[in-house]
Amino acid sequence: MINIKENLALNTLNHSCAHLLAQAIKHLYPQAKFWVGPVISDGFYYDMDLGDAVIREEDLGAIEKEMKKLAKDGKRIVREELSREQALELFADDPYKIDLIENMEEGEVISTYRQGDFVDLCRGPHVESVKVLKFFKLLKVSGAYFKGDSKNKMLQRVYGICFENEAELKDYLNFLEEAKKRDHKKLGRELDLFMMSEYAPGMPFFLPNGMILRNVLENFWYSEHAKEGYQFIKSPIMMSRALWEISGHWENYKANMYTSAVDEQEYAIKPMNCPGSLLVFKNGFYSYKDLPIRMGELGQVHRHEASGALNGLFRVRSFTQDDAHIYMREDQIEGEVIRLIAFIERMYAVFGMEYRIELSTRPEEKYIGSIEVWDKAEAALAKACEAAGKDYKVNPGDGAFYGPKLDFHISDSLGREWQCATIQLDMNLPERFDITYVDADQSKKRAVMLHRVIYGSIERFIGILIEHYGGAFPLWLAPVQVQIIPVLPEVHSSYAQAVKERLEQAGIRVVMDERNEKLGYRLREAQMKKIPYSIVLGDKEQEAESVNIRPYNSQDQEVLPLADFLKKLESDIIEHK
Repeated sequence: MINIKENLALNTLNHSCAHLLAQAIKHLYPQAKFWVGPVISDGFYYDMDLGDAVIREEDLGAIEKEMKKLAKDGKRIVREELSREQALELFADDPYKIDLIENMEEGEVISTYRQGDFVDLCRGPHVESVKVLKFFKLLKVSGAYFKGDSKNKMLQRVYGICFENEAELKDYLNFLEEAKKRDHKKLGRELDLFMMSEYAPGMPFFLPNGMILRNVLENFWYSEHAKEGYQFIKSPIMMSRALWEISGHWENYKANMYTSAVDEQEYAIKPMNCPGSLLVFKNGFYSYKDLPIRMGELGQVHRHEASGALNGLFRVRSFTQDDAHIYMREDQIEGEVIRLIAFIERMYAVFGMEYRIELSTRPEEKYIGSIEVWDKAEAALAKACEAAGKDYKVNPGDGAFYGPKLDFHISDSLGREWQCATIQLDMNLPERFDITYVDADQSKKRAVMLHRVIYGSIERFIGILIEHYGGAFPLWLAPVQVQIIPVLPEVHSSYAQAVKERLEQAGIRVVMDERNEKLGYRLREAQMKKIPYSIVLGDKEQEAESVNIRPYNSQDQEVLPLADFLKKLESDIIEHK
C-alpha cells in the first residue's frame, strides 16, 4: 500500500483536495469555520465547525457533487504571503484560524492559498489548478475534539482520498471493500472469537474459539522463546506508587494509569511490565559471566485510553504484552540486538509477514536521563541495525520516555502496515533501580537493558491476524481444524464418531455436524465458519475406512485413507503451514 503522506505527488494532490473539500463545504454550509486539513497516510481529512448543522454519511454524495462542479470550473490555486496583521484581519471572523496565527513562531512566513472565492491559511504546497482534482472520494465522517482535547468543542471531521487517475482510485476503493469484509470486529462476532461488553469498555472477553486461538499463539511464543534461552516470570498486576515514582511512570504516565488506595497507601495497576521485571532481576545476584539474562513475561497491563479511541482489539484498555527484558553488559548490546532482529524475523515469517524498521529517538519533552546517555543509546541501536544488514528510517522524537527504540512495522496480506515488535534500549531505568552485576575485577558495574515485544500485545496481534487471514486461519491456528459431515447421520454416524475419536486422540481440533440438514447446506456452513477441512463420510468412505476431504474455499475433493489424512494434518501443523 502507498503511504500517501510520504509520496510527494500524492501528498500535494491530497492536500489540495482537502482545500477543495473545504470550499465545497463553505458553499453548502456558509456558516462553516475550519480548523486544520492535513494529509494522512491514507488520504486527508478536514476538521470543521458547522454550528448546529451535522454532516452525515448520506450527505457526502452532495458534497462530492459540489467538489466536482468546482474542479470542473478549473480555478487556479494562488499562493499569497501576508504580514501577521494582514492575516489577522483576513481571518478576523474565524477563531480557529486566529488561534493558528497567534501560535505561529515569531518571524514565521504566513501564507494563504486562494482558489476562486475560497482562501485558506496554509503552508502548502498545492497543485496549480483545481481542475486536476478529478479522482477523489469522500470516505467517512466522524467527530474530533478541537486540538484533540476532550475539554474543547467537538468538531466534525470529513475524510477523503484523491488519486492521479481513475484506475488507482478504483483499486483503492476495491481494497476498502476487501478490508471491510476482513473487519476483525465483524469476523470476531461471526466466528465466535471475542466479545465486548458495556460493563467493561475496552476490555475484551475471549470466547471458547478465541481462547483456543490465543492459547495456540501463547504456546508458540513460549516454545520459541525457550529455544532462545529465555526464562519466564510473572509479576503482580498492582504495585505501590513508590515503585512507579522510581520508574518515572508516576511523573510521565500517570494520566494513563488506574490507581487505587490500599491500606491508606496509593497503588497503581501496572501499565507496563518493566518495573516488575527489574525487581525480579534485582532479587538475584549476577556476575558478568551470567549475562545476558533474558526474562520473558506475558503480563496483563491496563491503560486508560480515551473512550473515543477504543477500537475492537486494536485499541483496548486491558491487554497482555508479550514482554521480555534482557539484562546485559554494554559490550553485549550489538550482539543481542542483532540476535533479536533475527528472532523477530523468524517469528513473523511463520505468519507470512514482512517488515520494515524505524529508529525512534528521544522525545522533545517528558524523558528521563541525560541527553548524553540518550545519544549513546541511539547510536548503539543504529550500529546494531547496520551490523545486522537491516535498513532503517529515523522517526525523530518518538522514543519511549526512558529510551530510544527500534519499531518493526509489519505488512499484512492487504499491504497495510502495523507497528508491532519493538526493541527499546534503556540505560536509564537500570540507573534508577540500581541494577548491577559483578565484573571480572569484583567491582559492581551498571547493567543495561533491552525492553522488547514481538506480538506487541496478544489482543491486538489477534485482531491483525483475523484481518490478515480474513478469518481463514492456517491449520495450526484454526480454532476448529476439521469438521466431519456424515452424509446420512442415521447411517454414517457410527463411522463418523470413530473418525472423530481418532483425530481427537492425535490432538486435532474437530467437530461433527450430525444435523438432519442437506449435505450441501452443512458444507456451506462449514465454509462460512472458515474451517480448514471438511470431511464427508458416506458409504464408500465407510467401507474403505477413508475420508473425502474438502479444503476451505476450494472446489477440489480428495479421497484418502484416514491414516494418510492424519499424517498430512500432523505434518502441516508441525511445520506451521
